[in-house]
Amino acid sequence: MSSFSRRQFLRRSALATAGLAGGSRRASGLWLPQPAAGAIYRTVTPAESHITWKHDNAKSLMHWLPESMCSGCAIFDYDNDGWMDIFLVNTGRCDFFQPKVPPHNALYKNNRDGTFTDVTREAGLLGGETWGEGAAVGDYDGDGLPDLYVTGYGRNLLYHNNGDGTFTDVTGKAGVGDSGWSTSAAWFDYDNDGRLDLFVCSFVEYSDQLKISCGDNKLGKRYYCIPRLFNPRPSKLYRNNGDGTFTEVGHLAGIGQNPGKSHGVVATDINNDGWMDLFVSNDTAANFLFVNHKGRFEENGFMAGVAYSEEGTPRSGMGLDSADYDNDDWMDLYVANIDHERFSLYHNNHDGTFTDMAAQSGIGADSYLRSGWGVRFLDYDNDGELDLFQADAHPDDMVQSYDEGVHWYEKPMLFHGNGRGLFALVPPAAAGSAFSRRWSARGMAIGDWDNDGGIDVLINNNGARPLLLHNQVGRLNRWLGVFLVGRKCNRDAVGAKVSWHFGELTRTREKTAGGSYLSSHDPRLVLGCGQAARIDWLEVRWPQPSGAVERIPNPPMNRYITIVEGEGIRPYPYKIKR
Repeated sequence: MSSFSRRQFLRRSALATAGLAGGSRRASGLWLPQPAAGAIYRTVTPAESHITWKHDNAKSLMHWLPESMCSGCAIFDYDNDGWMDIFLVNTGRCDFFQPKVPPHNALYKNNRDGTFTDVTREAGLLGGETWGEGAAVGDYDGDGLPDLYVTGYGRNLLYHNNGDGTFTDVTGKAGVGDSGWSTSAAWFDYDNDGRLDLFVCSFVEYSDQLKISCGDNKLGKRYYCIPRLFNPRPSKLYRNNGDGTFTEVGHLAGIGQNPGKSHGVVATDINNDGWMDLFVSNDTAANFLFVNHKGRFEENGFMAGVAYSEEGTPRSGMGLDSADYDNDDWMDLYVANIDHERFSLYHNNHDGTFTDMAAQSGIGADSYLRSGWGVRFLDYDNDGELDLFQADAHPDDMVQSYDEGVHWYEKPMLFHGNGRGLFALVPPAAAGSAFSRRWSARGMAIGDWDNDGGIDVLINNNGARPLLLHNQVGRLNRWLGVFLVGRKCNRDAVGAKVSWHFGELTRTREKTAGGSYLSSHDPRLVLGCGQAARIDWLEVRWPQPSGAVERIPNPPMNRYITIVEGEGIRPYPYKIKR
């Protein structure tokens, strides 16, 4: 391993165990479970969490393609109490699935003691009347309350947060329903007017009239069709009008002219010009890189070197993310593909082009027989360097019968990064018991649901119960959690860059939007500091239209704080004045 040996992993986990001998306890108001020796991530059981919901993928002998693609999840604080809650997307009625009692989504309120309470019905988020796919969270009206956008097959839904624990379906008024098949979505401010706009990925043309029978596979059975057999669809860009309504402008901004088979999107600033760009993964089609030229998008994937494989062929792009993994102050790109294609780690060359460094980084060989869905760069041990979590599974439920070494259910992967471009796969014995088991992973979100500074993981498994992984090593290093609140810029501060200096190091994180697959992450940034005694300074570069830079000397450590644009540090949680 690059920086930490397996022995060091076990030693650190043993220290955590010794410090918590005797079971769960509270320390400084934080719930801390007793960790299992030798594990970075401990699997949280349904009996412990009280999360008993199960995803229904409507699996049938007909093998309709949407069965294999869902579903996503979100980690967000819907009631603004300072503790992250959980939302899980389910399927529902559609042209090929008409159950008497439809499946339902799940909203679980954080009880602040390691357990959650199902409040879905009271919140008005049961769903079930449309086929759900993904979730995107954003405060689109700037009232300080996170709103929820649910994508799906047939129709998308926008739920406005009422601030009293309930949500209202405002899809019709807002004008963001979008018939067809949508997958991931991202809230970001594309035109720098201080309001969150919405990008929605469109998958293939698929409906009751456009279903294609692919015949039988090598086993003589009907199977899930490969997406290359279907026609592409243009994705959508909705401009926020500031009055609760949106206008679709993708067809005017260079997006509508590029139909794709899109699975994932991440909003990120690839050229440091202060305008958020879009990286979009496509399945069996060229990936898109929509470069933002002051509100006008130019598709530049081919010229940038991120559209195809090194052999010049399209791959099966699914989950993706963007981060500065090697600390050169330029945002890089990552996309997970299907087996025998290898995942892609695109290094930013600072000139609008990228180089795939998957093989050189250490990720390529380990991903060759994998199929990737949810993915996220994160600093799981709070040493200040970005690591990588990958949730994998194959879309074909019969693949292992005729492709040796490839599995339908797959093990997740945790890579440790050294901050200089290299990653090492953490052995399952050190990563945790979940990494030795195979799962039907799809959507994946990260977040700190017990506020101890360690980044936890939520995976929504296709046709199964979700997987909750509790981080047991993040709190062993020092850290600072930052919740950003924009005033002139968008309220969620998407596009902000946070730098902090600790020891002899300076690190920077950009607040991106989207990423992973069908999922939405904890909106807070956790800044790892290793064993540094203090943070010398913290700096926030706010997005446009403000563009202001605020520097805060000697901020506190090992806690969450709020930073309000133009006002400095405020308590956490922070009640935003409307």
